[in-house]
Amino acid sequence: MAVSSRFADLPPTTIHDWARSDEYHNSFLIPKDPAIDYAIHKSKEHGLPDISVTEAQGKLLNLLARSLGAKRILEVGTLGGYSTIWLGRALPEDGHLTTLEISEAHAKVAEGNIANAGLTNKVTVKVGPAAETLKTLSPNPPFDLAFIDADKSGNLTYFLEAKRLLSKGGVIIVDNVVRNATVADPGVSDENIEGVRALLEHLKADKEVDATTIATVGGKGYDGFLYALKL
Repeated sequence: MAVSSRFADLPPTTIHDWARSDEYHNSFLIPKDPAIDYAIHKSKEHGLPDISVTEAQGKLLNLLARSLGAKRILEVGTLGGYSTIWLGRALPEDGHLTTLEISEAHAKVAEGNIANAGLTNKVTVKVGPAAETLKTLSPNPPFDLAFIDADKSGNLTYFLEAKRLLSKGGVIIVDNVVRNATVADPGVSDENIEGVRALLEHLKADKEVDATTIATVGGKGYDGFLYALKL
């Protein structure tokens, strides 16, 4: 397939270029943050996988939550609490974030990181399979924003529950939906890819939301997120 681009004559870029670009832009726009650095250090110290959002993506989540004026946020997939901290800081004084994590060990690390960031009073970590925990949550009052970044095979389940819990005009963000363009390759398949495909197939006919996918490159590779608005 021929691709037309104003950058067609430039040499291909690599993850090293994307990481350098992230670092350059972040140096102007994201000040050094002891609580964020602490969360990264403690997550590595306890052997958590390095699969959190990038620094720029964390800042984007924070800005989106602030732009929405979100008072109640739902997060599916806590890991070490890195994205939780970015989102929690966007909340007003009376705001609250509920984050779901399947691993007790991960949740313990996250709680320490959240406490170090001074957000314990704004964040509740619920431990257990998210598909089960979500069913116990009430939409009264509704959530304003949901961020889904857990096992990709559960994407559709998590999305449908998040939609149930969201207010009209609320936003759902689903991470890792491009996966180095493998989702669009019919010759490639695994449970993560199929989880994204199932969500996309559902969204094609879901009249209760309007959504788009934004591809991204950065220090952690070529991926993207889905942004959905509850109508």
